Amino acid sequence: MSTLHDGIVGASGRKGPEVRSDLRVEVRPASSGGLAIDLASKVALYYGDAIRKQVADVMADLGVAHAAVRIDDAGALPYVIAARVEAAAKRAGLGAGKRALPRVPGSAPPEGAPGSAPPECAPGSAPAEWGRGSAPAEWGRGSAPPGRGAAPPPQTARDRLRRSRLYLPGAEPKFHVNAGLHGPDGVILDLEDSVHPEDKDGARLIVRNALLTIDFGDAERMVRINQGALGLADLDEIVPAGPDLVLIPKVETAEQVREVDGRVRELTSRGIWLMPILESALGIENAFEIARASDRVVALTIGLEDYTADLGVVKTKEGAETQFARQRLLNAAKAAGLQAIDSVYGDVGDVEGLRAWASRARAMGFEGMGCVHPRQIPVLHEAFAPSAVELEKALKIVAAYEDAQARGLGVISLGSKMIDPPVVNRALKLVKQAREMGLLA
Repeated sequence: MSTLHDGIVGASGRKGPEVRSDLRVEVRPASSGGLAIDLASKVALYYGDAIRKQVADVMADLGVAHAAVRIDDAGALPYVIAARVEAAAKRAGLGAGKRALPRVPGSAPPEGAPGSAPPECAPGSAPAEWGRGSAPAEWGRGSAPPGRGAAPPPQTARDRLRRSRLYLPGAEPKFHVNAGLHGPDGVILDLEDSVHPEDKDGARLIVRNALLTIDFGDAERMVRINQGALGLADLDEIVPAGPDLVLIPKVETAEQVREVDGRVRELTSRGIWLMPILESALGIENAFEIARASDRVVALTIGLEDYTADLGVVKTKEGAETQFARQRLLNAAKAAGLQAIDSVYGDVGDVEGLRAWASRARAMGFEGMGCVHPRQIPVLHEAFAPSAVELEKALKIVAAYEDAQARGLGVISLGSKMIDPPVVNRALKLVKQAREMGLLA
């Protein structure tokens, strides 16, 4: 019989008829009696033993031998189960300083190293305990998830397409698994505004495990962290899991970027890009300094909801109240050699409004937007693609440029017109992007 500790219960997750792909876990420490696992699940007949085995593995990784664990499962995948059990155990005061990383069912952690990444999950040499300054194995984008023997992928290209970035609430696993099927250029696992303040610690474990286990296809895997100390704690957990890019919210000074950059460099040698989000009048005024704060900054983006709140004005679909800020950010980004990415368009049902906004954004010089629903992705990809007329003209300019180069001519002409170098450069970039978009062979 277990000897339970009265009044100490750690809980994580949700339960109820509306919950899917998640679970509720409650952990009560005990001083004896081993693990008592009480499982309620509609799939218990088929997967009950596997779930109990995973719970026991997680508790073993955390160094917990005695506890009562109550689980109400609503179809959670193994990476979610692992994260929720770990969060509940730690909220009960157990497993401090240890991690329970997801692994292939039936595998075991290295002998004598509870909390470490098992070989099936961590190609390379993951240390027994992930701490700040360690150099864990790296996992990557577009490859088979860890546990399938995938080799670490290369760093994503600095100037890769970022037309669409799909926001996924970090604490809502039901949105994670199929996100890559919608074909976004990037997915944003969000730890900031979409996560309740009391669930920040649990959400970062879900995001960490999602990075380690989910194949998001060709999407660039991004994480939006929190501000300040919470954001640094996010980095400690998610950077070793190998995101491609970190979004830094509510940036107002270059020092905020340097602080994040410094922590990332402490945690891994893998190149991870940074994208500051400017969301206030002060942030816009400091846009150029922010853009140049680190050589890992690849883009600037803007959060218009917070920006208009800071100004004390209403955000409109026409956008006149934010035109100055968007132009200021755009100019600062281009001056620093970065991409400029526009804000999200929040009205999911207004497809034509989104199309019009995105078309104006491209005309201004923006190279993409955030999106809050998969149905917005194809609209953005269409809006940020060159028109047939643009592409035809660019191809003619490139052909004239290549002909002049082959003939050793310094002057480029197309028909009766002279073509200036900036026009050639713009045409070359447009053709390159068209190939990346699949519009040209």
